[in-house]
Amino acid sequence: MTKKHLTTLFYSLAFAGVAVYLAYVKGWILTDFESISPKSAYELLQNENNITLLDVRTAEEFLKEHIAGATLIPVQELSQNLSKLTPVKDQKIIVYCHSGTRSITASRILVENGFVPLNVTGGIIAWKAQGLSVTTL
Repeated sequence: MTKKHLTTLFYSLAFAGVAVYLAYVKGWILTDFESISPKSAYELLQNENNITLLDVRTAEEFLKEHIAGATLIPVQELSQNLSKLTPVKDQKIIVYCHSGTRSITASRILVENGFVPLNVTGGIIAWKAQGLSVTTL
């Protein structure tokens, strides 16, 4: 194999690796939780009593705006604060962030610990784009 073929092979493998990584981070592959639209999340929140709404953004983002009734546990602190969710372990947990990436990470953490997360596709950006309200200070 020539140096050119090895270089081409290396770049092809690197590109494929980056593509797989992005697909994983975006939740397009290897997910064992459901993703739902903001409208579906809203309907669940309106029609079910046994559901938790979890915001996994930063405290600063939460203070600026959030969905009414949400509990804040930033994704970086979720693993250490699962006990805050223990009483509702059998309940569904609607998880959202800013654009949908951190909530995928949080949903994976929740699944690993026996919870049933529902990831809001597109996060609070998509929530607002669909005309749903947020609480602002």
